[in-house]
Amino acid sequence: MTNDTARQVLGIDSGGSGLRIAAAAVAAGGADPVADDAGVETAGPVVTGDDGLDADDLLGKVLPAAHRLLRAAGTESFDAVCVGAAGMATLGGDLRARLPGALADALGVRHLALAADGVTAYAGAIGQHPGAVVAAGTGMIAVGTGLDAAGWRRADGWGHLLGDCGGGAWIGRAGLEAAMRAFDGRRGGSAALLARMESVFGTGTEMPALLYPRPDRPAVLASFAPEVARCAPHDPVSAAILTEAGEHIAAAAVAVCPADPGSAVALTGGLFGIGEPLLAPLRAELAERLPRARMATAAGTPLTGALRIDAALAAGELVLPVERGMLDVW
Repeated sequence: MTNDTARQVLGIDSGGSGLRIAAAAVAAGGADPVADDAGVETAGPVVTGDDGLDADDLLGKVLPAAHRLLRAAGTESFDAVCVGAAGMATLGGDLRARLPGALADALGVRHLALAADGVTAYAGAIGQHPGAVVAAGTGMIAVGTGLDAAGWRRADGWGHLLGDCGGGAWIGRAGLEAAMRAFDGRRGGSAALLARMESVFGTGTEMPALLYPRPDRPAVLASFAPEVARCAPHDPVSAAILTEAGEHIAAAAVAVCPADPGSAVALTGGLFGIGEPLLAPLRAELAERLPRARMATAAGTPLTGALRIDAALAAGELVLPVERGMLDVW
């Protein structure tokens, strides 16, 4: 049960592979929100339709879990909800039009934030402080701010067809392309990646039917990124893919980092869990291109960031820039 001094808030992290949802109690005094439990995960990304990210689909995934979390917390409404979503900046029109009313009606929400996933990643990694954050999972986006009138700086996050360069889907696609080159006998192929592709997915002739009809194609591509990392220590083609990925990620960080010397730069997201084959070339590139930046350890995840934005909204203490498409509040 909650106590009289705590507010209940809900954080939602919507990405390329599904949603994570958690409730938290926000106590007086400005402390970080304390999650009530490990939260809920739903399989599959929010559907993208003619109007962008589909509000009905997101609500269908979120509301059953949210009602369970309300019952577990022993309360009837959430003081604040923050939805961080991949594609919010460019595909979030339907969410911005419909979620404020729908969440107020269904959950008694008093404060709502709709944020790009890069913004929730930023808040989770370094809180309400100036700096830059690169969030890399299925996709890749870099965001930065000096907490000034310039607002948010953003680089990439344009999806797997137009960008997300260096992200999980980008690495996986490059690895599968190298495998297909080896399958065909073309230059630039990798026998090691071909063997892994055939073990994980199937033969080259099977790949188009296995991949192209999938609505979760970016996540399927990203699932091959760990295979590229496993091959990298003994396969020059895999190592070169990860070196190029590190260069792309560093370039995005450079594009958004505030000019102030010593700005914090943090990396967050599941992609960095593939380890040194990616991190070593990335660190080298960042050291060369941002020599005065202070590399920071991400304090929390994008879901943590959504809960932190909730807490700041509920307390009237939000200092992150409010900017359409990046961080909208009601």
